[in-house]
Amino acid sequence: MRLWLALSLTLLVSACATTTPVTTPDSGQSPSQAGNGAPGSDRYAHDQDTAPMERRDVASLPEPTPKQEAPSRYGNPKTYSVWGKTYHVLPSAKGYVAEGTASWYGQKFHGYRTSSGEPFDMYRFTAAHRTLPLPTYARVTNLDNGKSLVVRINDRGPFHDDRLIDLSWAAAVRLGIEQHGTGHVRVEALSGTDSPAEQPSSTVPTAVRAAVDSPPPSSTLFLQAGAFQTQAAAQRMQMKLRTELGVASQIRNNEQGLFLVWLGPYRNDSERQQARTRVSQAGFDSPMPVSP
Repeated sequence: MRLWLALSLTLLVSACATTTPVTTPDSGQSPSQAGNGAPGSDRYAHDQDTAPMERRDVASLPEPTPKQEAPSRYGNPKTYSVWGKTYHVLPSAKGYVAEGTASWYGQKFHGYRTSSGEPFDMYRFTAAHRTLPLPTYARVTNLDNGKSLVVRINDRGPFHDDRLIDLSWAAAVRLGIEQHGTGHVRVEALSGTDSPAEQPSSTVPTAVRAAVDSPPPSSTLFLQAGAFQTQAAAQRMQMKLRTELGVASQIRNNEQGLFLVWLGPYRNDSERQQARTRVSQAGFDSPMPVSP
């Protein structure tokens, strides 16, 4: 988890969802629009991404079955650009295997259109990838715990260089990644999507997910919410901040062997100070500004 834009060969991309919310069959709800003044922020009902308020049991949810599907008309341009970086969509998923960091997305994008034109449903096993053809079926394996799951990739993202794939909330729960926020995974494309992707004309409208809703990877402005001697304690703090405030966070190590909970990154110091005030007003200790 909008107005469709007619894009040129070099796409100016703003987000995966159109400004018009789409009601999904499962939720029965259409998110309202709200904005905080940031470019593109009025396209979503929520400023921050969170887990769903209604936590459904996904343990018995069936995995998608790989099958041959027609390429998405909207989701497979030859190239597109986000934050000044150009991505080249692969003509085929055949033989694709990669390892890297998985993150996840949920409530903020639920019900809005993905890059393939379908509504994002955080209760289904889907994912976002920068370059695989849409749709692609892939097996994602959490290398930290051995759990494995088939997902259907129908969206673009994540646009941080240190991340490989964005999982739906349900997929993250099933793989044991939700509470940690990220996980080390292997992504293997499955044979249902080996056919070449249909390449659209230069005027075909495309949406690409969430580029304006997170700061560029180059940002170095963070807040430190805590320092802990154990990773488990840091993860508890991270989860509490995510659950209560929906803030983006990560855990880092310092030279003293402590586990640091960092919030951000932020686009500018004003945004960072606003986040610091919000965290303090919510009853947490006031976080300190830090930079890598």
